[in-house]
Amino acid sequence: MRHIADMTDAASPVLSAEPAAMTARAREVIRLNIAALQALETSLDDSLARACEIILSRPGYLVVTGMGKSGHIGGKIAATLASTGTNAFFVHPAEMSHGDLGMLRKDVTLLAISNSGESRELRDPLIYCQREGIPVIGITQRPTSFLGRASAVCLTMPQVAEACPNGLAPTTSTLMTLALGDALAMVLMDRRGFTAEAFGLHHPGGKLGMSLQSIRDWMGDRPPAPATVALTASFAEVVSAITEGRKGAVAVLNADGTLAGIVTDGDVRRAFSRDLAGLTAADVMSGRPKVIGPDARMSDAIDLMTQNKIATLLVVEADHPVAIVHIAELMQAGYVS
Repeated sequence: MRHIADMTDAASPVLSAEPAAMTARAREVIRLNIAALQALETSLDDSLARACEIILSRPGYLVVTGMGKSGHIGGKIAATLASTGTNAFFVHPAEMSHGDLGMLRKDVTLLAISNSGESRELRDPLIYCQREGIPVIGITQRPTSFLGRASAVCLTMPQVAEACPNGLAPTTSTLMTLALGDALAMVLMDRRGFTAEAFGLHHPGGKLGMSLQSIRDWMGDRPPAPATVALTASFAEVVSAITEGRKGAVAVLNADGTLAGIVTDGDVRRAFSRDLAGLTAADVMSGRPKVIGPDARMSDAIDLMTQNKIATLLVVEADHPVAIVHIAELMQAGYVS
């Protein structure tokens, strides 16, 4: 019996171990991928627009399926669609043949991916869709394949060589599929008018999603009332209010409850250089504090605090303070690193 290593050597050429040769090979793979994307861009026609119209006209989910590497790419495409306004999820085609065809309701659309278009695992769901009148959007390099023929719209990718030296491992084909899925998702996103705020609602976790949340979302339905004092409050009352509020600041109010200013820890420290006898909140406050509305994004609050080098920010609605944001809270919650 031949040694496995000898069989491997005989099956494919061995790349030189020299760093320059390996770097050159890596660059060649990238060039092939770039060429594939350029070919895809050139080959695009109105079939993508027709696919979008079908998806937009259907009330149900967009179900994405694919086998092997196409399935991995399909999972990513489904996730991108779902996060950008198109209700979508991935279902493994083999699982469909064992009961999951029940997920294909009559109001859904199927996005099926197969480079060859002949993946045997796709046949059952494709036949089911034909029988039930469910439109299929196919992504394949072969429009005359079983998948191509079963598709209401076939998104045909150009015939390009794989970057694999044996022409076997999906490389350029999977990259084109991914790019085509992204293009489909972004066109649908544009057509739906999907906003950054809506994106934030779909991405509450992570720094990106958190930055797109509104301050009102961050405060919650019943935010704790901010620490406040009257203009005439004594210096001792100001210090006590800051301490009890635990936000490093207190909002100073006019007689009608509207905002007059803010006193921060820094203002208190600076006041100790003066005669404290008779000092009031009006004497030590900052009369033009930085404020933000509750419907602004968290990213706006962070920018305002960073640019002005302040640790506390007043949230004001209808001239009344409704919350105090402290930079330490944002750091603890992960909004600021």
